[in-house]
Amino acid sequence: MLTELLIGGAAATVSGIAAFFITKKIDASKYEIYVEQARAKAKAIEHEAEVVLQNAKLKVAEAELEAKQKYEEELRRVNNEFNTRMAQLEKREEALSYRLENELKQVAEEKEDLKKSKDELESARAEMERLKNEYLEKRKETLEILERASGLTKQEARAIILEEARENSRGEIAHIVRKYEMEAKIEAKRRANYIIAQATTRYAGEFAAERLINVVHLPDDELKGRIIGKEGRNIKTLEMLLGVDIIIDDTPGAIILSSFNLYRRAIATRTIELLIEDGRIQPARIEEIYEKVSEEFEQKILEEGEQIVIDLGLSSMNTELLKLIGRLRYRASYGQNALGHSLEVAYLAGIMAAEMGGDETLAKRAGILHDIGKALTHEYTGSHVDIGAELCKRYKEHPVVINAIYAHHGHEEPESIEAAAVCAADTLSAARPGARREVLESFLKRVKDIEEIATSKHGVHHAYAINAGREVRVIVNASLVNDDEAVLLSKEISEDIEKSVQYPGEIKVNVIRETRAINYAR
Repeated sequence: MLTELLIGGAAATVSGIAAFFITKKIDASKYEIYVEQARAKAKAIEHEAEVVLQNAKLKVAEAELEAKQKYEEELRRVNNEFNTRMAQLEKREEALSYRLENELKQVAEEKEDLKKSKDELESARAEMERLKNEYLEKRKETLEILERASGLTKQEARAIILEEARENSRGEIAHIVRKYEMEAKIEAKRRANYIIAQATTRYAGEFAAERLINVVHLPDDELKGRIIGKEGRNIKTLEMLLGVDIIIDDTPGAIILSSFNLYRRAIATRTIELLIEDGRIQPARIEEIYEKVSEEFEQKILEEGEQIVIDLGLSSMNTELLKLIGRLRYRASYGQNALGHSLEVAYLAGIMAAEMGGDETLAKRAGILHDIGKALTHEYTGSHVDIGAELCKRYKEHPVVINAIYAHHGHEEPESIEAAAVCAADTLSAARPGARREVLESFLKRVKDIEEIATSKHGVHHAYAINAGREVRVIVNASLVNDDEAVLLSKEISEDIEKSVQYPGEIKVNVIRETRAINYAR
């Protein structure tokens, strides 16, 4: 049994070994087949690569040939263009050389002519000097003969001749003046209209008419009695402190505050409004509220002045001037708010100065300060021009600003573009329709003065002030005044009005000369 098992195991071992070697042989044969197949594929790939390489070399050669052809063509084109340009340059150079030679020849000829002219001029000058000396000698002899014949000295004869020449030449002078004045007016009007149009179209200001009263509304009519107080103590204290007239009448729910001083009236209005809100209306409380409101207003006008200077783009300014600028809000002239007018003038003057090549910022500074004296005219006597100029001198303002203050009312002539712009802007702001109003008595007096100035002139028949006193029509005797003299007459009347009459804006003097030929058919 054991033997059988051993034999069977040996047989199985032999069979396994045989199977191993047989399998190994088979795998080796398969490996050789795979190797042969791989070699065949490698040769095929190598052949394809050689074909692709050959094709690539052919394409590169073709590309090189094509590039070489293009290069040669471009080279030929560039050479042709270069040759053409060189030919053009050579022609231009020849033309320039020819022109230069001609010009040099011409310069030489002109130089020779100039030399001849100079020699002739020297000869003429010498001859003229000789003739001049001869003329002076003859003139001297003539004057001596005239003096002996007439019995007059040289100075007396000259005075008579000059007076006669002046009278004889008056018409001719008037004609020349009229001619050049018309030309100057046309050009000045065109330029002025352009500048004014630029200024007015680029600035639009607010307009508010000032009144002489403020109305304080009351929630209850019983408050009228409390405002009056026992035996009128409260209203007396209010009027004494506030400096305004308090009118309490039958108007329901309102009292009226009246004063020509806008600043006092504004403080009074605010004080009474706070007293009404508080409810405690008595002398001690009135004084307390008044002091508080006064301090608030002082701070408010300083802040407003600072803000205006910032908005105008100006540099730093003295604190007192800033307060006065803010205070201009509570000042009016002919019903026009002084601060609104000053702002208008500042913006318009800045635009005009910029158009004329001046300093826009300096013109704005002069414009906002030109009426600064009006902020103190209630406290000090004298012209607002003198007060404003003294203030600006005290606080070291620019000389142009001081000149503009004097010039805008004719105290001085404008010495700069900026000062002239302020004068024009002041007239423009004040003279526009609706900007100002005035008291009837002063208006009538102004109109009467204008008419009297016109009628006082020689040859004037009648004079009529029209257009609210902004124009005067002067009718002259045609036999005494000719057309040219009418121009001089209008100029003389306008100058006299400027010297003698105070008025806002400008006045047009219109001289009318009319000749009538009358006959009758019978």
